[in-house]
Amino acid sequence: MAPTTPEPATDTGDRHGDPAPPTARVEAHGVDHIPDSERHGRPRRLFSVWAAANVNYLSLLVGGALVLMGLTLWQALAVIVIGNLFWLLTGLLAVSGPAAGAPSEVITRALFGVLGNRVNNAVTGWMISVCYFALNLSSAAVAAFALIEKAGITANTPVKIVTVVVIAALTLAISIYGHAFILRVYLPITLALTAVFAVVAVGVVRHTDFSYTPQQPLSGTALWATLIGGVTIIAAGPLSYTTSADFSRYLPRATSPRAVAGWTALGGFVPSVAVCSLGAFAATAVDMTDPQTGLEQVLPGWFTPVFLLALVLGTIAINALTGYSAGLALQAVGLRIRRTISVLFDGTAAVALTLYALLVSDFLDTVSQVLQLTVILLGPSMAVYATDIVLRRNRYDGLALMDETPRSPFWYTGGVNWAGAGALAAGITAGAVCVNTLYTGPVAGALGGIDLSLPAGMVVAAAVYGLTMRRSAGVRAVREAA
Repeated sequence: MAPTTPEPATDTGDRHGDPAPPTARVEAHGVDHIPDSERHGRPRRLFSVWAAANVNYLSLLVGGALVLMGLTLWQALAVIVIGNLFWLLTGLLAVSGPAAGAPSEVITRALFGVLGNRVNNAVTGWMISVCYFALNLSSAAVAAFALIEKAGITANTPVKIVTVVVIAALTLAISIYGHAFILRVYLPITLALTAVFAVVAVGVVRHTDFSYTPQQPLSGTALWATLIGGVTIIAAGPLSYTTSADFSRYLPRATSPRAVAGWTALGGFVPSVAVCSLGAFAATAVDMTDPQTGLEQVLPGWFTPVFLLALVLGTIAINALTGYSAGLALQAVGLRIRRTISVLFDGTAAVALTLYALLVSDFLDTVSQVLQLTVILLGPSMAVYATDIVLRRNRYDGLALMDETPRSPFWYTGGVNWAGAGALAAGITAGAVCVNTLYTGPVAGALGGIDLSLPAGMVVAAAVYGLTMRRSAGVRAVREAA
């Protein structure tokens, strides 16, 4: 499907001879194939894209929440590192972008079939992206409300609504301008955020109690349940980016897959570990149930507004990527609309959810529940995608993926690859019986509340897909591609 007629080169170049088209132009490409003549750049530029997106308020909040859940500081830090290792999978998925010259929303036709993938994009691609957009927008708004209060303006309901809309508008502007603009502006954003958080780190570390333990330390089953639950919450971040090929697809076909995977994973891992750790450090010294008020106790008074602005900027950066992918997902569902229109539609839906989360629901409860529940779907989805890349040895025919007719090699049976659909369903089922969040699954209940939904869902999905794909009618395409 090609909802728009592509214009000449929209990708960005670099300082080593690659042509760099103007970034003031709105990206013309949507889910269509990127021809080799328009594919430029170097994989190291992916680092700043992912780094800017992961210096944000939500990471700070989640890091502090681990200590609030009853972990010692060193237990929380171990959870942060382990949970963020899932960025390696985000990096692995990114290698399919240069191979296919297509976004993840199209590449997954190989996994689920042409029609099956429309359902996948509607749920895993669009609905989950909009939920994360709203979640991040909510966190940015909370920081902005504090900044407004410091300016002497009461953050009443009308002011809150205007604030949310303004932040969303700034975010969507980046999403609409698209890929080249993102690669250009995310390096300076990364540098600015790094400088701000370096100052924060100095203030927080000076007050950190490195020997901190809760008054009633956890042990036994309760400890394991909290440790595994914490890893799941942290892992929800990288697992939400099953669309990482969206940002690598403009790279030349011959780009090193290791470089693509490495720079993507490193760009997500380093800042996520750093910012989550700052949240955990701060929780040993101040009350992180109210992060803004708590952090003001360890930061210079003049610096607090700068810090709040940085939180808003970091969240805009992460949400611009989310909005960009959500727009592609909506196109991949089958709606023949321009990417700019699809992004605006996504933003409208996210603003509505955000206002509900801030004005009606309890924000902290919403964060925890959304992060834990989405991994039931995102974990198996990422596992199936990663397994397909391994089976095919990352060999994808981008032009063949564009064919949505029954003649397509990815039509499978009635437009559905039942190996992929069945594996995803099996993984979700395995996760659902092991979960312990809004409800307690039978396995979690039998284990005393230990939530194994993430590993169970991913292992089952990968195993079922690997076995059924090799035995199904789709195995011929896998073997030919490999």
